[in-house]
Amino acid sequence: MVCRSHLDERHDKVAMMALLDSNDPMRGHRSHQLIFGLLWGIIAIIVFFAKPVAVQAAKEKPNFVFILSEDNSKHYLRLYGAELGATPAIESLAREGLVFNHAFSNAPVCSVARTTLMTGILAPKAGFQYHRKHTPAHLPEGVQMWPSYLRDAGYYTTNNSKKDYNVVESKGVWDASSKKATWRNRPSKDTPFFHMQTFGVSHESSLHFPRKSFQNNRPKTNLSEVTLAPYHPDTPTFRFTYARYFDRIKQMDSMVDKLIKQLDEDGLLENTFIFYFGDHGGVLPRGKGYLHETGLHIPLVVRIPERWRTEIPLKIGSRVNGFVSFIDFGPTLLHLAGLNSPKVIDGSPFLGSAITKAALDHRDETFGYADRFDEKYEMCRSIRKGQFKYIRSFQPFYPDGLQNNYRYIMLAYEEWRSLFEQGKLNEPQSAFFKTKPVEQLFDLSSDPHETLNLAGNQEYGAVLLSLRNRLTQKMNAIHDLSFYPENHMVKHALDDGIEFGQTHAEEIRLLQQTANLALLPFEQAEEKIRRAISHDSPLVRYWALTVCSSFGVKAKPLLKNTAPRLNDPDPLVRVRAAEFIALVSGQDPRPTFYQVLNENNGELVSLITLNAAVLFHDMKNGYPFDVSQLKDPDGRNEVKRRLDYLAGRLKQKK
Repeated sequence: MVCRSHLDERHDKVAMMALLDSNDPMRGHRSHQLIFGLLWGIIAIIVFFAKPVAVQAAKEKPNFVFILSEDNSKHYLRLYGAELGATPAIESLAREGLVFNHAFSNAPVCSVARTTLMTGILAPKAGFQYHRKHTPAHLPEGVQMWPSYLRDAGYYTTNNSKKDYNVVESKGVWDASSKKATWRNRPSKDTPFFHMQTFGVSHESSLHFPRKSFQNNRPKTNLSEVTLAPYHPDTPTFRFTYARYFDRIKQMDSMVDKLIKQLDEDGLLENTFIFYFGDHGGVLPRGKGYLHETGLHIPLVVRIPERWRTEIPLKIGSRVNGFVSFIDFGPTLLHLAGLNSPKVIDGSPFLGSAITKAALDHRDETFGYADRFDEKYEMCRSIRKGQFKYIRSFQPFYPDGLQNNYRYIMLAYEEWRSLFEQGKLNEPQSAFFKTKPVEQLFDLSSDPHETLNLAGNQEYGAVLLSLRNRLTQKMNAIHDLSFYPENHMVKHALDDGIEFGQTHAEEIRLLQQTANLALLPFEQAEEKIRRAISHDSPLVRYWALTVCSSFGVKAKPLLKNTAPRLNDPDPLVRVRAAEFIALVSGQDPRPTFYQVLNENNGELVSLITLNAAVLFHDMKNGYPFDVSQLKDPDGRNEVKRRLDYLAGRLKQKK
């Protein structure tokens, strides 16, 4: 039974007094006495019937459970065609619910994806798109993570236990959040609840095994039965890594089974929606951290409880082809709970009495974003519409395989790069370590592994133009804050990134237009780039020089215009100038890098500079970086990661 507090009763009394008083035309002493007499009678009735009314309201609300597995794209589950990925517990949920064929995490890495999930807001719109966060962003005043709205409506909210948010957590999101948090501690068995459970057994770190595991810890999955992606080399290391990952997925499924049994023991399955999904894409090389399907396309199974099946006009045990993304999950739960979503939320519900299969299947678009992952920078955006996927790289001169310390702990990553350096890979396997086009277009119906870029194929020109324009419109509509270098965004935008984007919309549009000069033939873009290199705004100059590097040797005529920028007052403009000049002419960029790093411009300026330094450090016939040239050769946080690598201080697993 739900009990009302004295404070609640007092609030009812005061509110009713105010209401009656405002509608009293006489306002006389005698009429007030009559009203107060009636008032106390009504209050007595309310107090007497308060408990059963509250219980009835609670019983009419469904419970919700989110089960997240870390680092799992849909490609490794039998439900989605991977025979080695048997997950009987998850498959049992599917038989009693729905399988979503097209569910996406918006971002391919933990903190950005999870913050998108918990806010329903696209990360570059609010300023939480960088992993790991340097500084947490703030949501607009009055806006909270959506579980708080469930809590305000009487739900008991629990999280067990990963958060990893890139925003300041709103007050009142969770009643409990810990490794011991459970729905079983709610005030009453009649209290509706939302429980979020994360299983980390399949996390990337589970594949950070030493070489001795090859002999001492063989996977249960048969290595010979593994089917490798065409961009991965067929080696014992890769087969072992795949097999171990499949083992971890099976372990995760056993944990899901245990949780389902706990709900069953408590008699809750009849009234509880269970959502199983991955927190973003899979962790094998080229998945997590990248905007390919293996980074964004997650499994999603929703068990529909018996009591609520008449409210969901979808066939139990069926598959849904419509697209859903992390921004839609919060609105879906709020809708099922009978609540409205705040206008600031970008998503929309995908389950409810008025949401038909036809309406769902009409949804065919998803937006993806990737920026910094630990110490590795590259701004990328994607849009998928139906079978076609478009990826836009804003710094295509950085290869996907650019050093990222955490990634290269995995032996498969390390071996993959070694084989590339030895010239032992074919073209699809080598592409990861090379510069890439500004635009990539894939037909996923015939190329599910995204290895055949159709952007230069005239037959697909209309599709390319349509998706290019759609992505440009999307980024413009959300006022994408990544057009500001991270140091600028952190300094100016994070008190309320959404408001900042709105008030700086014209500036962001100018920066976007400058960055998009890279999409033009160089002959058409050349004069515009030349003017932009000398623009009054250092942000425009920054993007103009980034575009120069994107064009590469085609932009050689702009070297004369670029040279003065080596003395630009803005440190990152100098870095971009040195980067372009080095790429095109071979001039040593290190003096500029050392200068900027020794000026104490702040951690983020240093980190962006070191990203360029690593590019040239690792380049064949490049420029090895000498950390002894720095005033602080050790650094902190992500800068330390870069300096440890450049100084050869990383320890390899044996």
